[in-house]
Amino acid sequence: MAIVYLSLGSNFGDRIGYVQQAASLLGACEGISIVRTSAFYETEPWGMNSENWFVNAVLEIKTNLSPQKLLEECQRIENQLGRKRSENGYIDRTLDIDILFYNKDIINEENLIIPHKFVHLRAFTLVPLLELIPNFEHPVLHKTISELHNDLENPEMVFLYGTRVEI
Repeated sequence: MAIVYLSLGSNFGDRIGYVQQAASLLGACEGISIVRTSAFYETEPWGMNSENWFVNAVLEIKTNLSPQKLLEECQRIENQLGRKRSENGYIDRTLDIDILFYNKDIINEENLIIPHKFVHLRAFTLVPLLELIPNFEHPVLHKTISELHNDLENPEMVFLYGTRVEI
């Protein structure tokens, strides 16, 4: 069984509901069991122009699915929960599921790159990973999650869900 870390995020509609539904649907998939989850975080949009903040969490799962089959399941769940895609970059979405790490495997295929190519640049993935695996070493960059978080130059804002104050 592979140990995998998935990032779940939503910035459109019932954000918490979509992330919770995605976790439930993932846990119901044959070949996937949820080990633990991070807290929920409210996060500033990264790499896109939107006023809608995200709710993000990271799941640690065990799976006997191959990385490609896991990607298919993640995309099936995204679609089931109303995910719309754009050819023109990032847009608001009901749900996004990214495979951050699959064991310590390095995969570089046309439709799948693991470790996720932006995991080390995004506070919204690193902060929840700090909760779960602060000493895990990125298999390509050879730095721990803690070190990658400390290296962020201009991190987006990340708050425990419910602690952000509107100004």
